[in-house]
Amino acid sequence: MNDLPFLTDDHDRFRDALRRFIASEVAPHADAWEERGEVPRAVLRQLGELGYLGIRYSAEHGGAELDTVYSAILAEELGRSTYGGFAVTVLVHTDMASPHLGNFGNPEQLARWMPGITSGKTISAVAVTEPDAGSDVAGIKTRAVRDGAHYVLDGSKMFITNGVLGDLYFVAAKTDTTVKGSRGISIFAVEKGTPGFRVGRSLKKTGWLCSDTAELVFDHCRVPAENLIGGEHKGFYSIMRNFQNERIVLGAQAMGEAQKALDLTVDYVRERKAFGGALWDKQAIRQRLAMLSAKVAAGRQLAYQAAWLDAQGRECVKEVSMVKAYCGELVNEVMYTCQQFHGGMSYVRETAIERMARDARIQAIGGGATEIMLEEVAKRL
Repeated sequence: MNDLPFLTDDHDRFRDALRRFIASEVAPHADAWEERGEVPRAVLRQLGELGYLGIRYSAEHGGAELDTVYSAILAEELGRSTYGGFAVTVLVHTDMASPHLGNFGNPEQLARWMPGITSGKTISAVAVTEPDAGSDVAGIKTRAVRDGAHYVLDGSKMFITNGVLGDLYFVAAKTDTTVKGSRGISIFAVEKGTPGFRVGRSLKKTGWLCSDTAELVFDHCRVPAENLIGGEHKGFYSIMRNFQNERIVLGAQAMGEAQKALDLTVDYVRERKAFGGALWDKQAIRQRLAMLSAKVAAGRQLAYQAAWLDAQGRECVKEVSMVKAYCGELVNEVMYTCQQFHGGMSYVRETAIERMARDARIQAIGGGATEIMLEEVAKRL
């Protein structure tokens, strides 16, 4: 798939190996994971052993020292698996939670936690969203008050992916309530089992069924001061920096999902007979699929361009925001049409298209709603 000027044979080998792994170790088993509502830790350990959980991290800590383009390939291929819950379980760990440590952790913190993260022994989650604060990060209310050698955390978090599965949580809390907006936020690494920290409840969702999503509760939770990541009151910078990465991989995941849905639908309409011929013979159907194919090709180019810009260290907030807005909306447009052309079978839970359509809806909401992303673009026009 060397269809972009900066993709190389090394990228293709990485993609092919990952695709083989998904075909052999994910596809045959993921229906059962959906039923159980969890991704087994064993498969995450396998991903770690193969190097997929530490793509961007240092070799010293078990990483591969690759760049954002490889993260986009990972996300796209996970999207192609047709199991969005599996994809996001992995991507939250690799590209949404652990980068807080990778980007801002000190040497002692990196040595303590990063080897477990890259190996899959330690699964990570990020806890920013609250019942009354989603895309508006500045509105978080969870507090952290210094008390000697500890910080005491009080508050709750909502819609936390890997909330039940996780071992290490990167938690955003207000360390200074006297300043307005985002300036008093800090990030803490909170380990499962810390007194005062508990999973409030596991949430039942429309899609992403094998990805656990939970409410977290912090009730006088005493976190050692050495678990502060990146310095006091610096958390907003960590969150904003990581949003770039998060939105690139979500866009690439969405385009992997969209392309796979189109592939399945083209195969289906070529075989499905109606009114004396294959559905593919109907001009309206094949032209609609052709236009969607063009849109997905454009979205994929946009996602990889943003990944390449990020890998080069270039400013790309506008491009990344475009990726999140465009790809999140487009994957839903694709799924709607693919369901339509699959007919009644697309409404039956035994079909991939039905599952993919449910899973795709969140792509326009999570990680930055479309409307928020368009405002980020508009500021830079």
